[in-house]
Amino acid sequence: MHLKFTTTFLPLLLTLFLANMSQAQNGEIEITGTVVETGGQPVAFATVLIGDKATQKGITGTTTLDDGSFSLKTDAQDFFVEISFIGFEKKRFDNLVPANGKIDLKKITLAADAQQLSEVVVAGEVSRTQFKLDKRVFNVGKDISSTGASALEVLNNVPSVNVNIEGQISLRGSQGVQVLINGKPSILTGEGGNALGTITSDMIERVEVITNPSAKYDAEGTSGIINIVIKKEEREGFNGSISLNTGSPDNHSFGLSLNRRTERFNLFSQLGAGYRELPDDRENINRNLVSGTSIFSKGKEYRNEEFYNIILGTDYYINENNVLTLSGNFAYEIEDQPSQTNYESRDADNQLVSEWERTETTEATNPKYQYELQYKSDFKDHEDHDLLFSALGNFFGKDQSSDFEDLTISGEDQDAVQRTRTEFKEAEYTFKLDYTRPFNEEWTMETGGQYVMNDVSNDYEVDDLENEVYVSNPNLTNVFEYDQKVLAIYGTGAYESGKWGVKAGVRAEQTNLNTLLKNTNEKNEQKYTNLFPSAHTSYKFNDKVSIQAGYSRRVYRPDLWDLNPFFNIRNNFNIRQGNPDLQPEFTDSYEVTSIYIIGKASLNFSVYHRYTTEVIESINTLEGDVNISKPENIGTNKATGVEFNGKYSPVKWFTATTDINYNRFVRDGSLGSQVFDFNADRWSGKLMAKIKLPADIDFETTGNYQSSYETVQGNTSDNLFLDLGARKKILKGKGVVNFSVRDVFASRVNETETIQDTFSTYSRRQRGRFITFGFSYGFGKGEAMEYSGRRR
Repeated sequence: MHLKFTTTFLPLLLTLFLANMSQAQNGEIEITGTVVETGGQPVAFATVLIGDKATQKGITGTTTLDDGSFSLKTDAQDFFVEISFIGFEKKRFDNLVPANGKIDLKKITLAADAQQLSEVVVAGEVSRTQFKLDKRVFNVGKDISSTGASALEVLNNVPSVNVNIEGQISLRGSQGVQVLINGKPSILTGEGGNALGTITSDMIERVEVITNPSAKYDAEGTSGIINIVIKKEEREGFNGSISLNTGSPDNHSFGLSLNRRTERFNLFSQLGAGYRELPDDRENINRNLVSGTSIFSKGKEYRNEEFYNIILGTDYYINENNVLTLSGNFAYEIEDQPSQTNYESRDADNQLVSEWERTETTEATNPKYQYELQYKSDFKDHEDHDLLFSALGNFFGKDQSSDFEDLTISGEDQDAVQRTRTEFKEAEYTFKLDYTRPFNEEWTMETGGQYVMNDVSNDYEVDDLENEVYVSNPNLTNVFEYDQKVLAIYGTGAYESGKWGVKAGVRAEQTNLNTLLKNTNEKNEQKYTNLFPSAHTSYKFNDKVSIQAGYSRRVYRPDLWDLNPFFNIRNNFNIRQGNPDLQPEFTDSYEVTSIYIIGKASLNFSVYHRYTTEVIESINTLEGDVNISKPENIGTNKATGVEFNGKYSPVKWFTATTDINYNRFVRDGSLGSQVFDFNADRWSGKLMAKIKLPADIDFETTGNYQSSYETVQGNTSDNLFLDLGARKKILKGKGVVNFSVRDVFASRVNETETIQDTFSTYSRRQRGRFITFGFSYGFGKGEAMEYSGRRR
C-alpha cells in the first residue's frame, strides 16, 4: 500500500498542488520527453519533477502516460528536471537551454536500481498483520519455513489459526471455520479429496482472518472466516515467475506464473504440478471395560498424490470504470493410498486371542474445476462507489476403489477380503451482488445478496468376498444425496471520521436442506430463516494507540460429511459416521482489541467471548470392539479468552513475532442419560524469529505449542514442534534458493483419549519430519513495478 501511494497518488497530489500555485505567464517553457527502461519498454507513471536550483525544492511536476511520454510547463528561470520511478536510478538534467520556448528531452532511459529493488523485495517478503474495521489481514510475504508447503502449512503460520495433523482448521481454538478463496466458496476448500493440497505457498498473496465478520460476509462459520487470496499480477507488460521444489519424504513440485498486461487486457495464469508422499504412523487401542476385551492396531498409512492445478483468466477493461473478469481453475489429483496395519485381539486376561495383518490398496482420481464471471463497475463520483456481480461454478468428483485383505498371523482365523467403491459428485453455484455507496467521506452504505446452490451425490458400496464371490454388504452400502440452497440479503452502514469509526448491519439467510439415503429411503428436510446482526467500532487515540470492538452472529450448517451415515472402513475397528439428524449450531461472538505501537514494537491485545448453542461434538461409542465416532448436538458452550500478538524489530537484521491465545470454556449438555457438563481451558502459542545473516542469507525459525485440553469424553494431548528455514538471493535478487524443515524434531504427535464408564479408546498419529529445497526466479519488470494506472 505504501508503494502504491508513493508511486501513484503522491506525485499526482504534488502535481495538483504545485500546478495550482503556478499561473500561466509569458515566458513559459514547455518541457517534453519519453521515459523508457533498458530494452525500450515505456515506463508509465514515472515522476517528472521541476525543481528550483537554489532551494532544491520542487516547483511543479507530473507523471508519465502509458506510453512513457510527458509534457509540462514552467516559468522558472534557474531550474532542474528530475525523473524517478521506484526500482530505477534517478536521472537529473541541469543547465537546460530552451529553443523557441521548448525543451525536448527526447527518449530518457532509466536503469534499474538493484539496491533499491532489493530493498523493496525484502519489504514484500516480511509477513505482517494489518488491522481494518471488521477484519485482520495477514500478508503471507515469503515465509521461508513455508517453502514448497501447501496452503494448510501456510495457515499454520497465521496468527490465531491452528491446523492439526488431520488438516482440521481451528480459529482461536474453535473449529467451524469457513475457508474462502478470493472471497468466495470453493471446491478446493471442501473436505473431499485433498482439499487445499493443490494450492502451494507460492500461489498465495495474503490470508485474511476475520474473527467477527460484518453482515456483508457469509454467516457460515461459527469461529469466523479465513479468506485465502491468490496472487494475480497486474503489472504492465509481460511478467512471470517460476518455482521448483523437492524434498523428503517425496515432495516435488513445479510452479509457473505468467502475466501479460496491456491497455485493455490483463491475462493471468498459474500452473502447478507435483507429487508428494504423506506418511502417517497410527496407533489405536479399543478397550471394552465390561467384557475386558481389547483391540490393538498399529501401522503406517500413506497418501501419495500426484496433483496438477491450472488457473487461467483475463481482465477486460471496458473503460476506466468498468472491468469484466473471466477465470477458470482446474485441479486434478491422482491418489495412491497403500497401508499396512497389524492387529491384536486380547481377552479379559490380556492373553493374545488373534493376530492378523490388514493391507489396503486404494486408487482414486479427483477432478476439480471452477469458473467465474465477474463484472465490476466503479462510479466516477467516488473511488469506493462500485457495483460488483459474480457468478461462480464449482465442481468436484471422486472415483475411488479400495481393496482390503486381512491375513491371520496367529490365533483365531481373521482372514477376510473386502473391496469398496466410491463415486462422488458435487456441484456448487454461487451468485453474488454487492453494491457500495459512499455518501461522503464519512458515511458509506453497503448492500447486496447471495444465492448458493449445493448439490451432492455420494455412491458408496462395500463388497465382502464369500466363497470366491464378492457380495454386497447392505449394512455399509448406500447412496446419499444432499441438496442445500441458501438465499441471503444484507445491508450495512458505516461512519468513519478522523479518529472514530462505526459499522453496523444485518444479514438475513434462508436455508433449505434436503438429504436422502436411497437404500432405506430415509429423508431429512430442514427449512429455517435467521437474522445475523453485526456491529463494529474503532477509536484512534493517536498514531500509536487505537481500540476496536466487534459483535457478530454466526452459523455452522452440517455438511455432507457430517450428515452421511457412512464414511469409510479403512480401519474397520475405528469407524466415523455421519448423522442425518444434525441441527445447525449458532454462535454469538464478541471481542475487544487494543493496538499499540511502542518504538520498534507493535502489539495488540484482544479479549473475546463466544456463546454457542446446539454445539456439534463427535461422540464415541463402542459396539463390541468397534469404536464408532458420530457427531451429535450437545448443549451449549461458553468460551472466554484473551489473545496477544506482538512484533518487535530492535535492529534491521532481526524481527520477532509472537502469538499467544488462551481461552476457558464452560460446557453444558446431555445426550440421553449421559451428562456432558464440565469446565476446562486450553492455550496455544507461536514464536517466529527472522534473522538476516551475511552473504544475503535470511534465516527463520517458528516454534508452535498447543496445550492439552479436556474434551466431552476424554482429553487431547499437548503438542510442541519447530519449523525452520533459510533463504539466499542469487542472480541479482531475481532468484531465490530456499531450504526448510518442518517439524524438526519429529515431535508433532496427536494423541487423543476417550475414557467412559464402559469403554476407553486411545489414538496416536504422527506425520514426521519434512525437508524441502526450493528455487524460484522472477522475470519481467521486477517486484517494485506495481502497475497502478487505472481505477479498480
